[in-house]
Amino acid sequence: MRTTRALAASAVAVTLVGLAAPTAAAWDQPTSVTAAPQVIARGGQLVLTVSGGDACATPNSTISSNAFPTTNLRSVDGRTATATVRVNTNANPGSYSVTTNCEGQRRTFNDVFTVIGGVRGGLGGSSSTGATPTDIAIGGGLVAAAAIGGGVFWMRRRSENKI
Repeated sequence: MRTTRALAASAVAVTLVGLAAPTAAAWDQPTSVTAAPQVIARGGQLVLTVSGGDACATPNSTISSNAFPTTNLRSVDGRTATATVRVNTNANPGSYSVTTNCEGQRRTFNDVFTVIGGVRGGLGGSSSTGATPTDIAIGGGLVAAAAIGGGVFWMRRRSENKI
């Protein structure tokens, strides 16, 4: 009877420890990653904050994404870590995920920030071969009109002084 109780108690203890171990390990993992600003242009600077769990507060913890190179996290208060990153100038527009690597454990957070793209400007109607004959004719006409108008104005002012 005594042996049965001892076996039952040890079985319950082992079960509780076995169930509590994964829960305890999960507390060390970060619970969220936030970005400031959440919408950024290519080449912009982004501050990422990893919250929850103390795993990312340890040295050699990193954060990475397709939009920026892997960067070391810096502990703020033991439960929060930050990193300042520069978004690649060739990053495609869209929403990006980040992956934390803390104490050898990786965790991915989806849609943390969005990269916006630039405007496709193109040549804007300009010519890459120089002025066309039409451009020269229009420019010449404007110069001639300005010269004639200036001459008329100057001659008129001169005749007013004689009166």
